[in-house]
Amino acid sequence: MVKLVRKLTQDRRGATAIEYGLIAAFIALAMIVALPKINSNLSSKFEAVNNGLATAP
Repeated sequence: MVKLVRKLTQDRRGATAIEYGLIAAFIALAMIVALPKINSNLSSKFEAVNNGLATAP
């Protein structure tokens, strides 16, 4: 039993998987926060292009 506990405490594979999961979660959170701003900026740019094309002779 003591050998099993020692073996489990020295195993780092689970910690690495948790770290990768946290990194993926932070990236997803950053995307969720940034995408609405990008969307509004792109919408205004496309609207300006559309208005410019509509007024072109």
